[in-house]
Amino acid sequence: METRLMDQNLHTDDQELSLRPVRLNQYIGQNKVKANIQVFIEAAKLRSEALDHILLYGPPGLGKTTLAAIIAHELGVNIRYTSGPTLERSGDLAAILSALEPGDVLFIDEIHRMPRNIEEILYPAMEDYCLDIIIGKDASARNVRIDLPPFTLVGATTRAGDLSAPLRDRFGVMSRLEYYSIEELTLIVERTATIFDLTIEPQAAVEIGRRSRGTPRIANRIFRRVRDFAQVYGSDTITTVIAKEALTRLEIDAYGLDHVDHKLLLGMIERFRGGPVGLEALAASIAEEAQTIEDVYEPFLLQEGFIQRTPRGRVATRKAYEHLQLPIPEHII
Repeated sequence: METRLMDQNLHTDDQELSLRPVRLNQYIGQNKVKANIQVFIEAAKLRSEALDHILLYGPPGLGKTTLAAIIAHELGVNIRYTSGPTLERSGDLAAILSALEPGDVLFIDEIHRMPRNIEEILYPAMEDYCLDIIIGKDASARNVRIDLPPFTLVGATTRAGDLSAPLRDRFGVMSRLEYYSIEELTLIVERTATIFDLTIEPQAAVEIGRRSRGTPRIANRIFRRVRDFAQVYGSDTITTVIAKEALTRLEIDAYGLDHVDHKLLLGMIERFRGGPVGLEALAASIAEEAQTIEDVYEPFLLQEGFIQRTPRGRVATRKAYEHLQLPIPEHII
């Protein structure tokens, strides 16, 4: 299978690509999603049809791009990559779609950020495998229909609620990727160590997995930094002692919270008395982008119960005060 990258923003280094599994049975975690996709792939093969369009959604770093590549590999077809923000003109999307071969997979990352005029061009492509393009202007304008081969669109988003209803309804399969368990992340860390031809103590792998915020991308990133410490210390094994020291120096605590998480929680508690506080006000107070807080940091803090969303804004919970070892106000239950 040939893999062609269409968007430079999605380029990753060879080391990162080497960590990505290429088959479903190598993909750790997301068992329900994997099992269902396996059935859909086999059914499409049996009918000699293109796989139905798939929407993958969930927090960043959980393997949406990797899963799209695996789907193409399992189908034995090509995959083309692009992202919503880069599709600025109708011609951009038309060029990609018209170059597809029968059964190919088109992966659109951040599909929720695709311009509305581009989205409308995608509707007939997804439903009827055709492109309706208007040529000319005013009285000389005419509509030209271009037939497309059957293909599979795999869309990825961290914000499924931002998709328009017409686009969302055109996906035959909608799969939510969940945060990984510590056990699954430990397996991922051990697999990464094997790929890098390194030895890691079981408890060191557990320690890295525990502090990876339920996210494989973060687990692999932390592993590489811990590996740096081990190599500089002259150790051919990543020991638990080295792992803990590295994580301490990286300012990643036992829950996986880093200095930005601490800054966010302290900002809520010290500047806004624990909340409620609006997203924009919180972002301005700690000098972080509101979208970064909402997409990257907030989902895990919500999942772990450090903050809550209320109609009036974000609120720090009792768990946040306890974790930061701060006095708990009387109004906190």
